[in-house]
Amino acid sequence: MAIVKSSMIQALFTSWKADFQKGLTTAEPQWKEVAMYVTSTSKSNTYGWLGKFPNLREWVGDRVINSIKEHSYTITNKTYESTVGVDREDIEDDNVGIYSPIFEEMGRAVQIQPDQLTYGLLSAGTSTLCYDGQNFFDTDHPVYPNVDGTGTAVSVSNYDDNGGSGTTWYLLDTSRAVKPIIFQERRKPNLQSMTKLDDEHVFTSNEFRFGADCRRNVGFSFWQLAYGSRKDLTSDNLWAAISAMRDFKADGGQKLGVKPTLLVVHSSQEKQARRLIERELDSNSSNELKGRLKIVVADYL
Repeated sequence: MAIVKSSMIQALFTSWKADFQKGLTTAEPQWKEVAMYVTSTSKSNTYGWLGKFPNLREWVGDRVINSIKEHSYTITNKTYESTVGVDREDIEDDNVGIYSPIFEEMGRAVQIQPDQLTYGLLSAGTSTLCYDGQNFFDTDHPVYPNVDGTGTAVSVSNYDDNGGSGTTWYLLDTSRAVKPIIFQERRKPNLQSMTKLDDEHVFTSNEFRFGADCRRNVGFSFWQLAYGSRKDLTSDNLWAAISAMRDFKADGGQKLGVKPTLLVVHSSQEKQARRLIERELDSNSSNELKGRLKIVVADYL
């Protein structure tokens, strides 16, 4: 039986931190496919620029200043943690090898959590508000006839409910500087330890504590960059969604030039998605959708 010393615990922490880092680097997150990264420097970030797509006009007379609307769309950071308790007896009995995969999994969990947040938010888009006060996926987003957002709005849809049946698939334009989802990070993940021999928790519970924590959250950007559908994933329905997005307009009636680039599907839809996008030939002997979109089979939809 080994005598537990501070130097021994520090050596274990160094080793487990390497395992944690291994988990960070070997994970393969998918959130960057659909979300833009924003560094946060406060409790929350307010995205007042949402609702305004910059466009050019002919310069006749004085410049027309397009003031960015204040939509008060705010993303508030949340704090997340994961903690592992290591029994003192396991250190005394040199039974510490069992903890290496635990710390590696902790690192993986930290790296994958943005996927859970971003794709969870995408799944909740029919019941989660975006900058215009409507649900992100909705049938009546207001678009105004004047560039300053005045006049009687017309309703634009970026969602086909299909009567509430079917598994939702998502069509996204991720080619721009702004992506449909915002991933906001205030504090990056870090592994810390509570390992002093005279720590009160060691005295009362006979275990040392190791934990990772971070501050982050997600939110929506422009609804015009996304389309959700619960219709069957067929060539005709996919082309209809592409056409709808290509026709999206800004306030004032100017087309936005949205070009869908990404098809996000549930794992149950992967086979059909790959048939649509990757096969050389379809039932009509030529597949016009081949290579048209990138497919993401999201693990956390």
